[in-house]
Amino acid sequence: MAENGMNERVAQNNAAAQTGEFDAGLRIYMSKVYNYMGLGLLATALAAYIGAASGIYVSIAQTPFIYVLIFAPLGMVLFLSARLHKLSSATAKNMFWLYAGLTGLSLSYVLLTYTGVSVVRTFLVTAASFGALSLYGYTTKRDLSGMGSFLFMGLIGLILASVVNLFLQSSALHFAVSAIGVLIFAGLTAYDTQDIKRIYHSGDTREIAEKKAIMGALRLYLDFINMFLFLLQFMGNRD
Repeated sequence: MAENGMNERVAQNNAAAQTGEFDAGLRIYMSKVYNYMGLGLLATALAAYIGAASGIYVSIAQTPFIYVLIFAPLGMVLFLSARLHKLSSATAKNMFWLYAGLTGLSLSYVLLTYTGVSVVRTFLVTAASFGALSLYGYTTKRDLSGMGSFLFMGLIGLILASVVNLFLQSSALHFAVSAIGVLIFAGLTAYDTQDIKRIYHSGDTREIAEKKAIMGALRLYLDFINMFLFLLQFMGNRD
């Protein structure tokens, strides 16, 4: 009996040690995700400011290269998503920084269109909302996986509605798209955070863990940027 009790205590101690190691590894992994995302946002902000202040964006906007600037970031996201498993972590990381910079340059129009105060205010509201939603996704015991397909279908509908409104130029549809866009990317922030946490595995090699962190950072970066742009439709004051 005494021997059985001792074996049980040893097993419990081993389980507790493994749980502690897993939790520590998860915290390091998630910290890396948020660090990459934050640095990506910083690169985007710097590129947007330089593009607006130096006149680079205005110069590009007067040429056909503006379409390259608009669609290049989208192409890079699709490429990264499809080819990440074949890229080295160093290449994937460099592509993420390049993507963040190109996105920032393409968003220079925001600083040329809206007042600086309203841009900063919208950014702070987005940051606070994102932080709360991401914290919820990280800590909740509720399984959010069921939201994935619903949010994806909503995202497809949002894209289609945005394309249609390019031709209709309807203010009512524009308002609806902006409002729904905020809700969709708010939901995606919580969903993606939980999913990024879910795919962590303590047995991953350093290379695989790094790739997961980069892809997780990209997902949360996209959630933040899109939420910011949709909120800007309501909170932005034009110059």
